Amino acid sequence: MHTPEPVTGARPTSRDVARAAGVSQATVSLVLGDKWRGRVSERTAGTVREAARALGYRPNLAARNLRLGRTRTALLVVPALTNEFFAHVYTGAAAVAADHGFGVVLYPSPDGTGPARDPFASAQTALDGVLASSMAAEALAAFRTTDLPLVMLDSDPAAPGAAAHVNLDVAEGMHLVTAHLLTLGHRSFLHLASAAPSWTFDVRAAALAGALGGARVRTVRAPLNVADAREAAGRALAAPGPRPTAVICDDDILAAGVCKAARRLGLRVPEDLSVTGFDDMALATAVEPELTTVRLPAEEFGRRGMEALLAVLAGAPPRPAVLPVELVPRGSTAPAPAV
Repeated sequence: MHTPEPVTGARPTSRDVARAAGVSQATVSLVLGDKWRGRVSERTAGTVREAARALGYRPNLAARNLRLGRTRTALLVVPALTNEFFAHVYTGAAAVAADHGFGVVLYPSPDGTGPARDPFASAQTALDGVLASSMAAEALAAFRTTDLPLVMLDSDPAAPGAAAHVNLDVAEGMHLVTAHLLTLGHRSFLHLASAAPSWTFDVRAAALAGALGGARVRTVRAPLNVADAREAAGRALAAPGPRPTAVICDDDILAAGVCKAARRLGLRVPEDLSVTGFDDMALATAVEPELTTVRLPAEEFGRRGMEALLAVLAGAPPRPAVLPVELVPRGSTAPAPAV
């Protein structure tokens, strides 16, 4: 084989490699597809690989995947891009995907309620599978009617249509929060709940009600943003009657709104009012005092979700998973004030 001249301008093709190595394109395809053993001599295989290296040849994976009927692309559907939690889920999923030659497209469905529109002309030809994180079941109707495998994250494990489920132990998270506050002597609570219809928030509410038992609790709902949380909490804290001594929030964003509402009402956190969050994202340590919250392993969550989807695509039986969570006590909680 003569030493080939590097191809300038146009991207080198398998035909260029075949010409440089003095073999057919079929032989190049066998060697570079690692299917040459028993069909091509080891010497010829080495010649082809050397020619490909010298030319800077790289296979056209897009064309190859189209021929195989696979695009090696997964879609991650999330309720919104404004919540840091989903950025970490994407990071974890994308890391696992990259290790297996897959890409992940991140797609927001407003409010997680839907319906989530197909972002491609045809999802069945553009995707290999779908991950859906913290989505309302009705938002995924478009994907349930396709042949695409669907892995649900932070969603009802009894919901039909999913090939696998990966969840966070959010019920245990609420149990940890309530045990912490009850130990501090709190008996009167406000639950600032997310207004978004989602299985994960329903589970949190049920766990909270069960854990508090006979304690006094009032539930108020707010959209997942600081301004609406501040308004909802302000109205609840200023309402006639005994004021709660602790506010349990479905999310750190809601908890930040509570802290702002408390300050405007002249209440001190935590001396007059304890506040807890849920997620432990950057916001939890950006506020003052820093939030007592439940840490969710968001990146690991994304990793496990992508691993489940890859297993389904490989024909392996799906194994449901529930990831543990952790209470992180900080400065926003203290013993209940004396009445």
